[in-house]
Amino acid sequence: MWRGVFPAVTTKFTDADTLDVAELERCFALQMEAGCDGMIVCGSLGEAMALEPEEKLELLKIAKSVAGEKPVLMTVCESSTKRAARAAEAAAKAGAAGLMVLPGVPYKSASHETVAHLKTVTQAAGLPVMIYNNPIAYGVDVTLDMFEELAAEPLVVAMKESTDDIRRVTDVINRFGDRFDIFTGVDNLALESLMVGAVGWVAGLVVAFPKETVAIYKLAQAGRYAEALEIYRWFRPLLDLDVSTNLVQNIKLAEVHAIGSNDRCRAPRLPLSGTERERVETVIKDALAKRPELPSL
Repeated sequence: MWRGVFPAVTTKFTDADTLDVAELERCFALQMEAGCDGMIVCGSLGEAMALEPEEKLELLKIAKSVAGEKPVLMTVCESSTKRAARAAEAAAKAGAAGLMVLPGVPYKSASHETVAHLKTVTQAAGLPVMIYNNPIAYGVDVTLDMFEELAAEPLVVAMKESTDDIRRVTDVINRFGDRFDIFTGVDNLALESLMVGAVGWVAGLVVAFPKETVAIYKLAQAGRYAEALEIYRWFRPLLDLDVSTNLVQNIKLAEVHAIGSNDRCRAPRLPLSGTERERVETVIKDALAKRPELPSL
């Protein structure tokens, strides 16, 4: 159902800590102009846990206005199933094309609890769902046995595979065939995942480097692996910035240098400073100085 590059977009704030509508529209447009295939709002990179419910719906509205016919997914990440179901219903009413749903956090739910939560949220919205599986960050692994149960729910159509285990993509395909659309969710495992069968990329650094991200995806889909690998090797130090507790600050700083945006965050998260800012800026500036010429797609 879904294919391609889906940016997990950042959320842009004004100096007054409100949504910066104009900058959101500009940044979202850069993703669409580069050839991205959809967008996902209010994810981890979008600082979802710091957003108010009405802000999430406003972000969805802005993204939809920019994306046109391309799908915009709303992330649902709540600590209770009741709140998650309510958020899913609100997203459906606001016109989301689908949802990316997480287990309830921060509670480390048992297998039967996790499946019950995911099914309840899916059924509440009546929308296609991508299950976000990131046991490293959230402490719950949606295992293959759990996906066996979820396979009976027709609205569960995709998974964001972020286990950090490259073998999982093959395991899913061997067990389920093409039942689920597999999206790689770890930037610095993306090409490896695409080469073994993932059909999409929920990307982070794409918000600062959309053309390079799209190029890697399209080259991989065309079997032009040598060309994709050349770009990917250049990209790798930047992609590593996504695999960090500071991924929001890192990637927003990349946006500062690559697309002329800002790195304002919502407290308690603060922009990088001191030696850590210098370190990350060095990675970004070195990459920009060596930015490759992209092949014809």
